[in-house]
Amino acid sequence: MLAADEALDHAQWHPSTPTEKERSGVYIGTGIGCLDEIVEANRIIHSGGGVRRLSPHFVPKILGNLATGNVSIRHGLQGPNHASITACASGAHAVGDAFRMIQFGDADVVVAGGTEACINAISLGGFSRLRALSTKYNDAPRKASRPFDSGRDGFVIGEGAAVLVLEEKAHARARGAKALAEVIGYGMAGDAHHITAPSPDGGGAFRAMRSALKNAGVAGRKGEGGSEGVRMGEVDYVNAHATSTPVGDTIEGNAIQRLLVEHRKEKGERSDTESYQKKQMYVSSTKGATGHLLGAAGALEAALTVLALRDGVVPGTANLERCVLRGETN
Repeated sequence: MLAADEALDHAQWHPSTPTEKERSGVYIGTGIGCLDEIVEANRIIHSGGGVRRLSPHFVPKILGNLATGNVSIRHGLQGPNHASITACASGAHAVGDAFRMIQFGDADVVVAGGTEACINAISLGGFSRLRALSTKYNDAPRKASRPFDSGRDGFVIGEGAAVLVLEEKAHARARGAKALAEVIGYGMAGDAHHITAPSPDGGGAFRAMRSALKNAGVAGRKGEGGSEGVRMGEVDYVNAHATSTPVGDTIEGNAIQRLLVEHRKEKGERSDTESYQKKQMYVSSTKGATGHLLGAAGALEAALTVLALRDGVVPGTANLERCVLRGETN
């Protein structure tokens, strides 16, 4: 709620007319929802209280779309009202789908982002049983989240929310809004491989990025000679998902490398070592500083990427001391 308040204040968008309200939507994702409420409800039932002691607000509190609903109610936003619950991709899907809603003419403005608050015994225990969490740095917790570092051994759970206001360009210009960045493409893909592990070849990440580049040409550059998509040479920075897990970071890094190589081959560009050295494309993971916010991660990283573009500063990867991909030290 606070993140949405701040985003709308920053965008100076507080719709007051029926048309403005009807053309303003909300799309906020989450990965897990409120586990604490479920645990407490179970405790009440089995401690002799029975169902009559349950709060009438129990069900609304555990619904994944109630962040979206509450923001909508608070600000009177009567346009599209949606939520994504797609694990760690939830926040990114919310921002991308909001972009598509505006493209398709469903809304002029969409408040989009992600939220997660699940630091509790249940989630920590569950992720621990998956062997997904870092344990090697318990005596030095600030060093535990270390994306791409050769010493990484799992992720660190973070909590938070990030909300952005997406607005149709002509609509924003007409009211003199100050835009921080422009969304020009969006891509999605699935691994179709395993319930928790990514495909070893990074196929899902590769296809999602490739789709985003192609979509950026079709959707963002009509009439500007970009119908074939954005070239990798135009990409200055990639905010990686890299969560600090031994397998996931390597797979993602290799997927980015594969995209560079194959995209250059398709465009007839050089793909040798010398041409790569001339290309300054930066890759980092901000999870080294924030931890992994699960369903809110993609939205937070979208916001951080916007700030990187605005300020011309590449966010570093905290705790990255020695990077190993494909067996080579970088």
